[in-house]
Amino acid sequence: MANLPASGSVRSIAPLAKAVLLDLDGTFLDTAPDLIGSLNDLRVEQGLTALAPEPLRPAVSQGGAAMICQGFALSRTDPAFDPLLKRYLAIYRERLSHETRAFPGIDELLSEIEARNLRWGVVTNKPSWLTHPLLEELGYIERCACVISGDCRALHKPNPYSVFEACRQLALTPPECLMLGDAERDIEAARRAGAASVVALFGYIEPNAQVADWGADGSIEHPLELLPWLDTALDTSGEPSPQTIQAAP
Repeated sequence: MANLPASGSVRSIAPLAKAVLLDLDGTFLDTAPDLIGSLNDLRVEQGLTALAPEPLRPAVSQGGAAMICQGFALSRTDPAFDPLLKRYLAIYRERLSHETRAFPGIDELLSEIEARNLRWGVVTNKPSWLTHPLLEELGYIERCACVISGDCRALHKPNPYSVFEACRQLALTPPECLMLGDAERDIEAARRAGAASVVALFGYIEPNAQVADWGADGSIEHPLELLPWLDTALDTSGEPSPQTIQAAP
């Protein structure tokens, strides 16, 4: 059982965000059905039976290599690993968005962000040759203010590079941005860049994850719980609407 902080908690002193940076797998999109389905398609190709999906969900946000390690009980040094990974990614590319959808509440959150004339973007370790087609197929690519993909493994989160790059493209400072993610690497990348961070408890949290120790500024169980973190609309009268913010204990 994950060690979870109280949901809906936010820090008591925080600048309101002008932009939200979303991790992709396990935060923005529930990609597990297609990633796990692709793994099971590969297992069937290899003469093996399909695996139950639930035990595999925590591995989804760790990328294709982790899926092969768990799905075939292989180490990355095994001679069979690279051919299996290559075939897995090919299968996944063909069914990229068959069952993938935004998590419940994400579309409403994005609409609220846009209604306030704020911006949102994607910061992911997923390579661009998968990230961009996925967002395009689901109709989000034109709405993203930035999309930072993980084409260089050395710069993957928890390296703060992707957060800095998102801020650069948005012409904002890190303290003006907020990172929402379901993995410790998301929180660490934001912290190292100087951005606020919130844990998406609705994502692919590993059962034994010590979430309370990640150092996030807050946590939420539903995307709309992020609203108190957002700045008010830029085209209002200038009088911010009252917002009740629960301080983290």
